[in-house]
Amino acid sequence: MATPETAGQNAAGDLAGRYLDLLAKSLSNGIYGESRLEMRLLRIRQRLRHPIASRRGAIPWPSRAHTMIGPVRLRNIRDLIERTLREGVQGDYIETGIWRGGACIYMRGILAAHGIGERRVYCADSFAGLPAPTAAKYPADKRDRSHVYEELAITLDEVRKNFAAYGLLDEQVVFVKGYFRDTLPKLVGHRFALLRLDGDMYESTMDALLNLYGGLSAGGFVIVDDYGGITACRRAVHDFLAARSLAPEIHKLDVSCVWWQKT
Repeated sequence: MATPETAGQNAAGDLAGRYLDLLAKSLSNGIYGESRLEMRLLRIRQRLRHPIASRRGAIPWPSRAHTMIGPVRLRNIRDLIERTLREGVQGDYIETGIWRGGACIYMRGILAAHGIGERRVYCADSFAGLPAPTAAKYPADKRDRSHVYEELAITLDEVRKNFAAYGLLDEQVVFVKGYFRDTLPKLVGHRFALLRLDGDMYESTMDALLNLYGGLSAGGFVIVDDYGGITACRRAVHDFLAARSLAPEIHKLDVSCVWWQKT
């Protein structure tokens, strides 16, 4: 039979879960839904501005949602962060490549829901779009055209406003502005419990792994958003692991996203 104390704990846990479910729906604009007209106009605009890059079809980025990763990947973030809390994995949380900030807002919301005040969420992005390929150094990126899309260049001010809209902009949120080649070396050795990589390119993925993986706690997690969808990203992951004779068990979340635990 439940005691008043355990009943109160269960009620608090249920409220936290409901909050996180609602937050995930809000970030994905799953409550009101995307406007079909706006999405169609965005596709037309994209084709007109980038006819070569859009030759295979316009990319259906959402017009209003604060994240494009969807409910399954948001739930993956929640599950793994909650595991780090239960299992006592030390460190902060970081996403490299945050777009409108939705996944990082969710990370901060998870900490808030569990009353965690000593951990921080690092938001690493250029806030000016993706870099042009450095083909001489990273030939896997030579045909990448992501840098031409201004839809990916979300300013820091806009991201801050998105955090504030959810009441989650505070001292536990750290913005790391600039290209990863310049900013991530400054985080070498910093202790993290979870790395979420969403930089698309070989260079961006490799920069994140080279500079952050050493600081990932044992038992911590790596999520790679574009592993299955972008060949250069997947190649960077395996080049990094092979160079260090690492063979983690890589779990497939969906057609593109994967994760593994550092043992």
